[in-house]
Amino acid sequence: MRDIFEAELTQLGQDLVAMSGRVEQAISNAGTALLTADLQLAESVIADDLAIDALERDLDDRCVRLLAQQQPVATDLRVVVSALRMSASLERMGDLARHVAQVARARYPVVAVPTGMEATFTQMQDAAVRVARRVTTLLGTRDMALAGSIEQDDDLLDELHASTFASMLSGPWDRSAQETVDVTLLGRYYERFGDHGVSVARRMVYLVTGDVADALDPAAMRVR
Repeated sequence: MRDIFEAELTQLGQDLVAMSGRVEQAISNAGTALLTADLQLAESVIADDLAIDALERDLDDRCVRLLAQQQPVATDLRVVVSALRMSASLERMGDLARHVAQVARARYPVVAVPTGMEATFTQMQDAAVRVARRVTTLLGTRDMALAGSIEQDDDLLDELHASTFASMLSGPWDRSAQETVDVTLLGRYYERFGDHGVSVARRMVYLVTGDVADALDPAAMRVR
């Protein structure tokens, strides 16, 4: 029975990596669709989000079943509970990638990012893709150094998000109401994407170390 249980725990980890890989592809494609007005790519991201949702439901069902049937304790309990939390964050990251793609689709054939804001959103896209890629690698390797790198990219996303407001409020802003809404929403989507990546990273810190303080302390993550 123990061998079966350990195999199920291993499968949970592998499924999280697979789910994260889908999220990584989703944000990469969503950003490309956004910056190039690629309708077909935007549509594919929106459709593929259903697969991410299905992965979360399946993974969560198995976690609940393991909790009920195996009553895990100590490290095993941390694995199952962490898997539940991380799958929820990954699912939300998939939703945020879908939201970016939906903005791209809604503005087609025009590029949704207003002229003059391309550099900012290109940087946000690059940082979000790095977060997603590092989350996938972290889930597979448990390399704590990656957890700190995810925090750093999230800090950059926060700064870029703030800069979008500075652009709209600190100088002449002659964009339409729709462009203003799009910039506001897109900045928020990317900022929240980074936050959820950090949530996964911190849960992994907790899983590896068992220390709640480390999982909540960005400085503790960065020295690892």
